[in-house]
Amino acid sequence: MLARLSSTRWLVALLAFALISSAVFSRPSGGVPLAAAQLPSEARETLSHIERGGPYSYHRDGVVFGNYERQLPARQRGYYREYTVRTPGVQHRGARRLIVGCERGSAGNERASAASRYPECAGPPDVYYTEDHYRTFRRVVP
Repeated sequence: MLARLSSTRWLVALLAFALISSAVFSRPSGGVPLAAAQLPSEARETLSHIERGGPYSYHRDGVVFGNYERQLPARQRGYYREYTVRTPGVQHRGARRLIVGCERGSAGNERASAASRYPECAGPPDVYYTEDHYRTFRRVVP
């Protein structure tokens, strides 16, 4: 009976540890916020293009970012869009991206324009920067 009780306590402790570590290690990243002025110059340039609604340097810019890595807060599909940040000396898209998440407003929506510098957004966007192809993200703040 005593051995069974110890096994039960051990199992409860193991389950509690699993739940706690799951909550700690699966939190969306974002870390310490990064001021837009601290972004690399290429990222600031991309951000400027996003704020103007284009033009973009890469044909994949503006596609839906699926957040399959679950590094960013969970949102409905289509909330996040990704944009390439040019990497000097690299002939392909490289690993750097800006991810912009927001509720999409209709084109020409005056309320959207008043609420955000981002023409596609109906309100303030969530902007994230990654320099390691989605492994880690930092939230970008104005």
